[in-house]
Order: sequence, then structure tokens, then C-alpha cells
Amino acid sequence: MLTHLNLLATAAVEHGEAAGGVTKIFTDFGINWPNILAQILSFSIVAFVLYRFGFKPVLVTLDERQKKIASGLSYADEMQAKLAAAAQESAQIVRNAQLEAQKAIDEARRSAKEFGDKQQAEAVQRAADLLAKAQQAIELEHKKMLDQARTEIARLVVTTTERVLAKRLSDADRAAFNEAATKELTVI
Repeated sequence: MLTHLNLLATAAVEHGEAAGGVTKIFTDFGINWPNILAQILSFSIVAFVLYRFGFKPVLVTLDERQKKIASGLSYADEMQAKLAAAAQESAQIVRNAQLEAQKAIDEARRSAKEFGDKQQAEAVQRAADLLAKAQQAIELEHKKMLDQARTEIARLVVTTTERVLAKRLSDADRAAFNEAATKELTVI
């Protein structure tokens, strides 16, 4: 292949000499056609090998990474949307729990008020019952005291009468005087 390039370069140089002025420019600048063609061919081979075995795998890897990054970003967006939905759901659950807690508190307050009112009514009723019983007990005690006082006064009247009359009374007389004194005290 190298021989073909040399032949090609020689033909180009001969053709350039025939053309005249172009070859003079190449020679003035030190351009050697066979070397340039060989360098172009070497560069093309190296560029092809680098592209085939170097750049192409790198480009494939970059493409795969780009796809993974895009997939990761879409997954992150999806997770962010799910997180937002979960946050909304948890906020709704918290609001519902707060409403239920408030209802329970209101129910407990109402129940406590009803219980307090009931206890107060029962206490008032018990106090009224105790007061009525105390009143009855006082009346009974008063009657008992009056009966004892009458009995004692009757006994004193009989004893005083015995002393005033200076004689002993029989049991019948004593009972009659006691009864008369009791009747008199009852009237008073």
C-alpha cells in the first residue's frame, strides 16, 4: 500500500511540475507530497482505530450513563411526587385524628358535666333527705323532752302537794294528780 502512495505522490509531483506554479509554492514551503500522503494515511488509520476502539465504547458508556441519569431523575421525580402525596395523606390523617380527638374531648366534657350535674342533684337530694330526717329527729326529741318535762313537773307537783298537805297520798291519788297535772300542762 505504501508503494501505491509513493506512486500516487510521484504522479502528483510530476503533474504539479507540469502545471508549473503550484509546485513551486509546495517546494518553497518544504512540502513533500509522499510524506504528506503517508501522514494523512497514518492519521486516518489512527483516527479510525481510536474511533472504533476508543471513542465508540466511551460514547456508548456515556449514552448508558445518560440513560441511567435520566432514569434516576425520573425515579427521583416519581418518589418526590409519592412523598408529596404521602405528606398530604399524613396531614389529612393528622387533621382527622385532631377532629376525632376534639370530638372525644367534647364528649368527655359533656359526660363529665352530666356526671357532675347528676352528682350535684344526688347530693342536694341526700342533703334534703338528711335535713328532713334531722327535722323529724328534732321533733321526736322535742316531744320526748316535753314528755319527760311533763312527767317531772307532775312528779314535782305531787311531791309539793304532799308536803303542803303534809300527808301521804295513795298511789291512786298520786296517779290522779299526775294525770290532772299532765292535762293542765298539755293545755299550756
